[in-house]
Amino acid sequence: MQVLNFYSTIFADELKRGRKTATIRLGDKSGKYRKNQLVLVTIGYQHSPRERIFEAVIDTVEVMKLADLSPRDIKHDNPEFRRHEELISFLEQIYGRSVSPEEVVTVVRFSQIRDNPTGMTEAMKGYGGAQN
Repeated sequence: MQVLNFYSTIFADELKRGRKTATIRLGDKSGKYRKNQLVLVTIGYQHSPRERIFEAVIDTVEVMKLADLSPRDIKHDNPEFRRHEELISFLEQIYGRSVSPEEVVTVVRFSQIRDNPTGMTEAMKGYGGAQN
């Protein structure tokens, strides 16, 4: 199983509460992550113990220039950010180098897999107006 790891522990709560539903990574990661791929979401540093957060399925993988990200893309990565400048500053901290708006990034959107998601059973049975 592929791992989708986050280094910053500040994301643990956002991930667990479902507020962080995407990650923006520098470079073209389309060869590493694929739509419908099962991943293990973890938090921790390389060569250190990591915390298992949850399993997830990748919903979409989009490669684009950082400047082309929408405020919504940025918000799904970090619920506290909306502007490119905020994201660039954060990426510079994570990657330890300067980041340009012209750089290629990969937006990986994912959905947490839960054992008993609220409302899922009823929806599958056709209750509550759900349609197949």
